[in-house]
Amino acid sequence: MKNSLCTVLMAAVVIPLLSTSILFGSAYANVQLKASPAASILDQRARIEPENRMLNDRILTLLPELMAQKNIDLWLVLAREYAEDPVFFSLVPQPVFAARRTTMLAFHLQEDGTVDALSVNTYPFGEPYESVWTGGDLDEQWRALGDLIAELNPKRIGINTSRHWPVADGLTQGLYQRLLEVMPEGFEDRVVSAEELVVRWIETRSEGERAVYPHVVQLARSVIAQGFSSKVITPGVTSTDDVAWFLRQRFHELDLPVWFMPYVNLQREGLECAKDNPFCGTSGVIQPGDVLHTDVGICYLKLCTDTQEMAYVLKPGESDVPQGLKDAMAVGNQWQDFVTSSFETGLSGNQILAATQRKATSAGIDSSTYTHPIGFFGHAPGPTIGMWDNQGETPVRGDWPLYPNTAYAIEGNIRYELQEWDNQGVRIKLEQGAMFDGNRVIYLAGRQTQWHLIGPKTAP
Repeated sequence: MKNSLCTVLMAAVVIPLLSTSILFGSAYANVQLKASPAASILDQRARIEPENRMLNDRILTLLPELMAQKNIDLWLVLAREYAEDPVFFSLVPQPVFAARRTTMLAFHLQEDGTVDALSVNTYPFGEPYESVWTGGDLDEQWRALGDLIAELNPKRIGINTSRHWPVADGLTQGLYQRLLEVMPEGFEDRVVSAEELVVRWIETRSEGERAVYPHVVQLARSVIAQGFSSKVITPGVTSTDDVAWFLRQRFHELDLPVWFMPYVNLQREGLECAKDNPFCGTSGVIQPGDVLHTDVGICYLKLCTDTQEMAYVLKPGESDVPQGLKDAMAVGNQWQDFVTSSFETGLSGNQILAATQRKATSAGIDSSTYTHPIGFFGHAPGPTIGMWDNQGETPVRGDWPLYPNTAYAIEGNIRYELQEWDNQGVRIKLEQGAMFDGNRVIYLAGRQTQWHLIGPKTAP
């Protein structure tokens, strides 16, 4: 039964309703994105089927491989209502909003390499879970878990405890104590941290997710293009906060949850910020000649984005961005190339950062790199490749190795001295979603290579 279900899932993994995602990629290398995203967004009910199809695929095909790699034959994910383990919602079918009292998930790796997804839960989930307890009071539920552990007789029991990875530290002290109370005698020595399994589970993108992700990133970029336009911005009137709230409202109208408040700032001739400030910029009313920057993040079909782009406000008589800013954007793209060309399977985040810095220094580029994984979270676990406040080695997270089929926000900035601004420095702050396939980095929906231009409004 499981094998046939796996076949069906894999055959249907590219979602027909989202097949437009195959159009994205190099065709969207330029920033001028005109299409309205609304028509390609599924309503709440229609999202359930593709989300659950991708979940089933992950549990039946990806999880067995990861559990075998980490030598865990029973993985327990225990959660209570409104205090859910961070990994909980990546494991349960939708529509699920909470753990409902106490929810117990158990994943058992079989000798044939498959995984049984089991639940000890008053409220059954359905596929791919098999419910092994029919209901009763809380004490009976815990005894049922203990009986299940005894029956399965696992050699290594993974639980979600971690000192360094918050996403892998979801087992509360209270639940841990109850687990020990019902654990068969002598089984305590079989309990190990599942942190490496959790990180691999969260960071790895399945085939279905890799097909959908370009579409998700494209939605974020499309709304940025709307916000950075003359339809939204009137120089001398519109403020940076106005644009940020337009982006927030627009995402709300499209039913695309944001995972942080959109951020918009400006740089202006005569308002130079400190050379060591990677977030150079200020807020205020937007004027002609301003350089604008935004940072947005949305989640759709359980996949999150993190995107930063730049815009220029034309002065009267201008029809294009000044050459110095074009050159600055090109240098920013060159820095991106240094980052992505440094990706190599098995290298740590710290090693990728060091390689990027060597290339940038050799090219005479003043850069700051703080690239990070994306996925079920906008700031997902995986190799940290620099931090905005630490351009040296990052312990533990920076030591995590690079794996194939993982997604990243290629994030950072360069500082460039503009001749048009009397050699005042400007920060080109870029961030674009990308996928590492094991050999190369591919931008999920292209990257910004041209400036968003904001000019005088024209009559409709």
